Amino acid sequence: MIQPQVTILIPNYRTLELTKLCLRLIRKYTNLKLASVMVIDNDSQDASLDYLRGVSWVKLIERKAIPHEGAISSHSRALDLGLEQVITPYVLSMHTDTLVKHPQWLEFLISQIEKNPNIAGVGSWKLEFKSRWRQGLKKLERAVQLAYYRMIGKSLHGIEGVGKNYYYLRSHCAIYRMDLIKKLNLHFSGGDMVAGKEMHKQLIDAGYKMVFLPSPVLIKYLEHVNHATTVLNPELSTRPKSVDRGLRRIEKSLARLNARAILADASLD
Repeated sequence: MIQPQVTILIPNYRTLELTKLCLRLIRKYTNLKLASVMVIDNDSQDASLDYLRGVSWVKLIERKAIPHEGAISSHSRALDLGLEQVITPYVLSMHTDTLVKHPQWLEFLISQIEKNPNIAGVGSWKLEFKSRWRQGLKKLERAVQLAYYRMIGKSLHGIEGVGKNYYYLRSHCAIYRMDLIKKLNLHFSGGDMVAGKEMHKQLIDAGYKMVFLPSPVLIKYLEHVNHATTVLNPELSTRPKSVDRGLRRIEKSLARLNARAILADASLD
C-alpha cells in the first residue's frame, strides 16, 4: 500500500466558492494516495465551514480565533496548528486561492525537493507571469531605486529582496522536509512576520538550500489568485480600489480554469 508522502495544509476563512474550487481541483488533479489534505478553518462561522464539514476526504481542524489577532497571525497560527499533526515526510502549505490545473503538479514539486538532500524547501516568491519587457522594467526600476538610496545614504527602505525584506518561500505553495522542521523546532509563525518568512531564514542559517521555482515554470501546474481572501472579504482591506481591481483579476483567473464547470461538479466533494 502506498503511504502518503505529503500533507497539504490549507487555512480557510470565509471564501466558500474559492474553497470549493481549490479542493475540487486538488481532488481532480491529485493522486490522493500520495497526499493527505488538512484544512484549518479560522473561525469562519459561515457557509464555508458548513461545506468543509461535509467533505469526507479532507481532515478538518476548527480553530477558534484569538481576540484582536490580525489576518497575518491567524493564517500563520492555523498552519502551525495543522503542522502539529503532520506525520508525512513532506508538508505543503497552500492558500484557498491557489488553484491546481495539472495532474502532475504534486509529483513535480516532490521531484524538485528530492533533487538534493540539502534542499529544505521548494516554492516561489511571487506566482505570477509577467512578459519579458515588464520583467525588464521592474529590474531597471529596482536598480535605479537601489542606486539612489545608496547615493543619499538611506538604508531603511522597502525594496524587495534587500535587508529585512528578503525573499522567502511564500505560503501560497511551498513544500518542506518535515524532518528538518522537527529537528530545528520550526514554525510557520514568527512574531509579526508573514507565514514562513522566519522559517525560511532559519533553514538558510542552518545551512540548507531553499529553491525558488520561476513563475513561468510553476504556473504551468497551478495558479495563485493573489489576495483573493482579502478581495472577497473587503472588511479586511483598507484599499477599496485594490478590491475592485482584484475582483476583475479573480474573474479572469476563474474563467481560464473553467471554474463554473468545476463548481457545478459536486461529485468532486
